Amino acid sequence: MPDAKLPLALSVGDPSGVGPEIAIAAWQARDSAGVAPFYLLADPALIEARGRRLGASVAIAETTPEQAQRIFSQALPIVPLTARSIDSPGRPDPANAAGTIEAIDRAVADCLGGRAAAVVTCPIAKKPLYDAGFRFPGHTEYLAHLASLHTGADAMPVMLLAGPELRTVPVTIHIALSEVPKALTSDLIVATARITATDLEHRFGIARPRLAIAGLNPHAGEGGAMGAEDEHIIRPAIDRLRAEGIDAFGPLPADTMFHERARAGYDVAICMYHDQALIPAKALAFDEAVNVTLGLPFIRTSPDHGTAFDIAGKGIARADSLIAALRLARRLADSGTKAAAA
Repeated sequence: MPDAKLPLALSVGDPSGVGPEIAIAAWQARDSAGVAPFYLLADPALIEARGRRLGASVAIAETTPEQAQRIFSQALPIVPLTARSIDSPGRPDPANAAGTIEAIDRAVADCLGGRAAAVVTCPIAKKPLYDAGFRFPGHTEYLAHLASLHTGADAMPVMLLAGPELRTVPVTIHIALSEVPKALTSDLIVATARITATDLEHRFGIARPRLAIAGLNPHAGEGGAMGAEDEHIIRPAIDRLRAEGIDAFGPLPADTMFHERARAGYDVAICMYHDQALIPAKALAFDEAVNVTLGLPFIRTSPDHGTAFDIAGKGIARADSLIAALRLARRLADSGTKAAAA
């Protein structure tokens, strides 16, 4: 379990996006927003250039993870990357891919090596990485790959969207809607729900998490009249989960799951596809929702937004979601430390 005194490791994300500026803004809000000490894995020259571009008053100190907490109150701690970055806000450049990946690699290594309490990641864009030869579908899959390299065991990452009023998990993620019925299996639902229940208990401190399982089709299939998946795939998965002692129920019609009274009856909604989970999460807390990756041997949180190339470098990006991600990472790290000591 992470040491409660360790800082958080923040990777810069795509340097051409809003990552550098929301990292600066989060450090500037450290006292008013209750941001726990973190260090930024980035090219210091990039952060200095972005700060000048935005007219931001920020003191920068190159440091090591071990020294970051000591200097956090006085300066933004930056652990320098080997790779250099081009400051081209709004214009993604494959030349920045090396630094983007190095920041992620080192944040994970620091966390698993006992130098950081958790990994927090600023947003990345896939195309510049693909253009530079990156072979993973996305951020989450790459984090699972790094976890497997370090531990020697396969990791199944699960995406959790956590907001003040709602937690959601999509069973299938970045695939076309037409592919969802083909990809959806009882085994996948059960595996996703198991990981969710375990991490909600051990990291979020929820003694017996209540899992509301969404149906796939309108009205959860209307008894098979609107599709067979709810009865033939989802319901058997729920039966298996309940047999294992997991408090899962459904399948529920998705159109009645997310109003206030319904939300009071569960701790997390397990949804069948990307937008079924992300639309309600973002509608309720667009600036405060946090992307948490479950199923990894380390804590990882991220803002629930993308690189925002269209506003990068303009000084209007809001750091609310990053601040929420930093605060949640600290809370999860502290919760794990207390659980280990109990």
